[in-house]
Amino acid sequence: MFRTLRRALCAAALLIPLLAGVGPSAQAAEAAAGAGYWHTSGRQILDANGQAVRVAGINWFGFETSNHVVHGLWSRDYKSMIDQMKSLGYNTLRIPFSDDIFKSGTVPNSIDFSSGKNADLQGLSSLGVLDKIVAYAGQDGLKVILDRHRPDSAGQSALWYTAAVPESTWIANLKALATRYLGQDTVVGIDLHNEPHDPACWGCGDTATDWRLAAQRAGNAVLSVNPDLLIFVEGVQTFNGVSGWWGGNLMGVAQYPVNLSVANRVVYSAHDYATSVAQQSWFSDPSFPANMPGIWDKYWGYIFKQNIAPVWVGEFGTTLQSTVDQKWLAALVDYLRPTSTYGSDSFHWTFWSWNPNSGDTGGILKDDWQSVDTVKDGYLASIKAPGFPSNGGGPGGPGDPGGPGAACTAAYTVSSDWGSGFNAEVKVTNTGTTAISSWKVTWTWSGSQKVTNMWNASYTQSGATVTATNAAHNGAVPAGGSATLGFGGAPGGGSVPTVTCTAS
Repeated sequence: MFRTLRRALCAAALLIPLLAGVGPSAQAAEAAAGAGYWHTSGRQILDANGQAVRVAGINWFGFETSNHVVHGLWSRDYKSMIDQMKSLGYNTLRIPFSDDIFKSGTVPNSIDFSSGKNADLQGLSSLGVLDKIVAYAGQDGLKVILDRHRPDSAGQSALWYTAAVPESTWIANLKALATRYLGQDTVVGIDLHNEPHDPACWGCGDTATDWRLAAQRAGNAVLSVNPDLLIFVEGVQTFNGVSGWWGGNLMGVAQYPVNLSVANRVVYSAHDYATSVAQQSWFSDPSFPANMPGIWDKYWGYIFKQNIAPVWVGEFGTTLQSTVDQKWLAALVDYLRPTSTYGSDSFHWTFWSWNPNSGDTGGILKDDWQSVDTVKDGYLASIKAPGFPSNGGGPGGPGDPGGPGAACTAAYTVSSDWGSGFNAEVKVTNTGTTAISSWKVTWTWSGSQKVTNMWNASYTQSGATVTATNAAHNGAVPAGGSATLGFGGAPGGGSVPTVTCTAS
């Protein structure tokens, strides 16, 4: 949207976590939907078991700013924030980030560690903090969509690249993120770039400005390392001379759809805002707000209504101060289809924002980072939707629920040890009754060992805990079959740890 650079509020108060409200009672009855990775079918998003789901979530920003971490941790523990989101009935987190978080030496700032708050985030990089947030969201039954919001923390860019952050860096970082969360189905997808706008075009054929072609390149790159992810593609500003919100114009999809190497992975994303962000001609139409469904149909709603693909309104928000904005939000919520009437056969959404320090919209939280704007939250009640199964959580990231019969064990063997270093391997065996498509192993050393290199898997290490996830070529293991990863570590002489294995 047309927004000023977001800045953290200079709040210093230490606030008591608050779990406010409860979600709709229907959520408990339907919470089985949402397991595993998701895919599309026509205009719906389906879970691993073929059940339709509805994304009904919230944006929590900050990783894209100079804080390099979600905002509000200067006041609250991150777990209490996520618990509160869940208690209010939000089932998905959209987390914006900039490419700065991939730079060596980037560390988060403005986190309060007093009185035990955010204790497990101390000493972590921005990516390490993101791991923790993803893990806890999965434990709480929230899914996560990662949003490449900006190329750097300085501000939004019209195109997906800049002189300082070329397309090659954009794609490399998207692939790194997709690899990082391989096998962690809390992360269901990546929003490739936030709000492309003029001179970005759709279908013009110029590789330097055609956002649709760039989205195909980036989407295929992501799917090459993590083929289970959804690829969220925003619109542009102008198509065939018709302009709208940044990222909100998907008129070109009808003629130029995004075609990816893996079928059933594209979700189109629109952004839509009220007058607190900027004026648009339709707000002054004498027929407002009755004219709005036609506006939305033209820009993005037709994609859903014609069963082309799912549509996710990744951002919409307002300060809700003016009568026009109140009418706009009421009309949009009605257009997005009440869950009680349409269930998961509906538009998907993540409201902007959880944060109160969004200058042109405000947030669901008030300025104390604790109290809920119950009026604003109340507008969204009819389109909130059931939550998803907990992923259990654990060291290094959430576990994977797997399908019926999915199970694995892992055996750790030291192949050589020369004192200053060692080599080892971990053999993963599918002990379940069905084939698995991915696996993840975790262990914790009793000493100071560190992984120095690893093959046939990707890994993260936090303290003494290592989490390794299958490579693209060895995730699929038949019942009774096995796969092996190897690694070098230092120093040697350590005891053999217990290894846990999860499969999906």
